[in-house]
Amino acid sequence: MTTEAAARAFFSAPYFAVVGASSDPTKFGHKIFTWYTHHSLPVTPINPGSATIKAFPPWPALEIQEYPTLPNLSALPHPTETSVSIITPPKVTAKVLEEAKKLGIKGVWLQPGTFDDEILKKAKEDFEAAVGGDGGRGGEGWCVLVDGEWVGRKAGLKL
Repeated sequence: MTTEAAARAFFSAPYFAVVGASSDPTKFGHKIFTWYTHHSLPVTPINPGSATIKAFPPWPALEIQEYPTLPNLSALPHPTETSVSIITPPKVTAKVLEEAKKLGIKGVWLQPGTFDDEILKKAKEDFEAAVGGDGGRGGEGWCVLVDGEWVGRKAGLKL
């Protein structure tokens, strides 16, 4: 499966989760989580170190909202129906992928900087839809912030 096809399959899930979600607006875990909320997609923040994160809800709301987090993927109510964006260091990403595989998660999106060659290869072997690595529309590789709207629309989402 091409990475573009994997990205379309990723966005065909009814639910999404962001591992590494953060309240800090300078962190990509915040930016990626907020991308999902701004597009009104059903997203769950995963952060074992915080009971909630703060982020802007979908437009036109102007007040920051608190979102309850889950400590790990095992706490998701519908893991087999959830695609997961991962924004963690490579060592953590490897553990997250192990958990995701055990839970039957089908789609994972590895943001730039979250993997090495071995992790990316294993993700592409273990998941029906693994997005990551070279390509996409930006110069850093496949990124939800750069490629999400384009490929989400190709997957049939109304973004």
